[in-house]
Amino acid sequence: MGLSRLAALHGVATSFSPSAEVTVPVPDGTVVAVLGALGVDATTPEAVREALDAAESAARSRLLPPTVVVWSGEPLPPALTGLPPGTELTLHPEEPAAAPPPRMRIPAGCTDPAVSPDGAPPAPEGGTPAPDAVSTAAPAPAWWAEPPLGVHRLTARAPGRPDSSCTLVVAPARVPQPPGRSHGFLVQLYSLLSARSWGMGDLGDLADLASWSGRCLGAGFVQINPLHAAVLGDPTDPSPYRPSSRRFADPVHLRIESVPEYGHAADPAALDELRRRAAELSDAVLTKGALIDRDAVWALKRQALDHLVAVPLTPGRRAAYCDFLAEQGQALEDHALWCALAEVYGSDWHTWPAPLRDPRSTATARARTGLLERVDFHCRLAWLTDGQLAAAQRAARDAGMAVGIVHDLAVGVHPGGADTWAQQDAFARGMSVGAPPDAFNARGQDWGLPPWRPDALAASGYAPYRGLLRGLLAHAGALRIDHVMGLFRLWWVPEGRPPTEGTYVTHDAEAMLAVLVLEAHRAGTVVIGEDLGTVEPGVREALARRGVLGTSVLWFERDWSGNGRPLAPEDWREDCLATATTHDLPSTAARLTGDHVTLRHRLGLLTRSLDEERTEDGADTAEWLALLTRLGLLPEGGNDEEAAVRAVHRFLLRTPARMAGVWLPDTIGDRRPQNLPGTWDQYPNWRLPIADAGGHPVTLEELAASPRLHRLMDVLRPRQDPPGTRTAPPGARPS
Repeated sequence: MGLSRLAALHGVATSFSPSAEVTVPVPDGTVVAVLGALGVDATTPEAVREALDAAESAARSRLLPPTVVVWSGEPLPPALTGLPPGTELTLHPEEPAAAPPPRMRIPAGCTDPAVSPDGAPPAPEGGTPAPDAVSTAAPAPAWWAEPPLGVHRLTARAPGRPDSSCTLVVAPARVPQPPGRSHGFLVQLYSLLSARSWGMGDLGDLADLASWSGRCLGAGFVQINPLHAAVLGDPTDPSPYRPSSRRFADPVHLRIESVPEYGHAADPAALDELRRRAAELSDAVLTKGALIDRDAVWALKRQALDHLVAVPLTPGRRAAYCDFLAEQGQALEDHALWCALAEVYGSDWHTWPAPLRDPRSTATARARTGLLERVDFHCRLAWLTDGQLAAAQRAARDAGMAVGIVHDLAVGVHPGGADTWAQQDAFARGMSVGAPPDAFNARGQDWGLPPWRPDALAASGYAPYRGLLRGLLAHAGALRIDHVMGLFRLWWVPEGRPPTEGTYVTHDAEAMLAVLVLEAHRAGTVVIGEDLGTVEPGVREALARRGVLGTSVLWFERDWSGNGRPLAPEDWREDCLATATTHDLPSTAARLTGDHVTLRHRLGLLTRSLDEERTEDGADTAEWLALLTRLGLLPEGGNDEEAAVRAVHRFLLRTPARMAGVWLPDTIGDRRPQNLPGTWDQYPNWRLPIADAGGHPVTLEELAASPRLHRLMDVLRPRQDPPGTRTAPPGARPS
């Protein structure tokens, strides 16, 4: 019981439910290891007793929990309404004013006996606090003066009690919402090559796609894969979901010719030669069956950028660069220094000389001085990339897009990358994020991504999380959060143990949501949560209450609580992005034809015979086609694959979903998935260009001219205004 209680106090589960009515205990060794990663010694019964006494004593003595959330316009949480009479609260605002910090004093009669001694509602042992725990709080008392929106420091002082302080997050009730309904494209940017690409899609291609689809097709958004900075390597991990840093974008996405210094390079002939070699890379991908080679692309772009960074900046450009350095501060310094050190010592900082593993050591400071030019080089690349990200969003909005570019936030980072080096105290050592065993994967999953420590985040006022969000939201019309359930809890796997011997560790979900809502509000950005798969009860409701859209994929939308049949379009939720597929799933054409089953059979991924898989898959597809036919969405009949793809998207339009996403490869009948989960070197994940139904790569220019694409987009195209007038974006409100 002692270990179980200690685990509960630190948000560590001692059991989990892989399926309904099944509860599995977590091994004690796992609990001890996870507590150790949180700085709690539980290795012996004596250590457990000491840690438990210390934790309970600290909870009893605290006037305030580590974090308090106040939702603007909503009742105060029990942590504030339950403070003793005579408590004096002092607010230290996020943006200090010239006046002294405001103070509030609680008069007699304001206590709430239902609140626990530490001022917070108790959490169920080993579980997640109810997402709506604050909804039953009393109305704000007369003594309360709501602070401005922001992340503040609040200090409480009461007679006979030690002073206590906490992070106070004051957030609006909801994130911004998309204006009306809209449709748009989903694409993995690297896969979209144009005639000007250097071997893979880039930010120039993104701006062009947004401008064309917004102006000509009435699209309201373009959703892309994470553009996070990759871990340097030979070869580099091509997955955009295992980056070195989530805070900064990778300069491999730069359109080299769009850098303002390009026309002033001292050696234009060298740049011409690099362009020629880049054209050969593109030609190999587009005409010779070669895979996208990120490392080869970066090798050419890095050489080109060496030439461009050597060009002196104009006074205005220099001033803008200095402003960027000041805005990004220590985070950019650390990122650029990691990049410079990685060029010398390798991409995993755990293998560097011991003194350099500490970003704040004297040796690291000396190394920075010695590598000053390379540090500045990587700072410049971050600035250039930021500028092209901004240009892509401007192009989208100028094209009339209601939302614009939808960026993607990966669930974690590479253990040897820049973020884990610079923010070592924020990450749990010896732990990896994954997924528990379930009906689909009895062995569970280990993603190899170190998790943030919830206690360290709270102690820092959520500084790493806030900085991450601000960077991503700066040039985004919307943000998709991969595995959004991670805001509530994550499955931690101790190093050396299989995924089956992991456990859930909870975050302060209210605080994580509040910071997200606050930063999205400041940026005016829509938020979309990827909430597919097993979701803890209450999570979708908590996200919806704060305006976070969900993700609904057609093939998974069934009446799971009833007859299991496809869900009628009117029964879909409104607050979601509705799609036919994603980057981790078969394309719509592959699903309709059964090609995805054949592919998995060829790679040895089936757990049953090919005939059994084909029979089940065929029955599933037939059921959907029958529904599309009954609804009058498939007048051509189910034997026409292209017509069936159009019918699927007609169905999406009939749902009340706020946003409807079209997987760009679906527009030309691409059969190949961009990523096939469960494979590594058996399949070219994250390295395929968009291709047509015959597997022939297609450029952006060819896509724009594709009759098949236009036939599909006619299904989604908004009503056209008379010639000479501008088409309003979907759902736009009259000015």
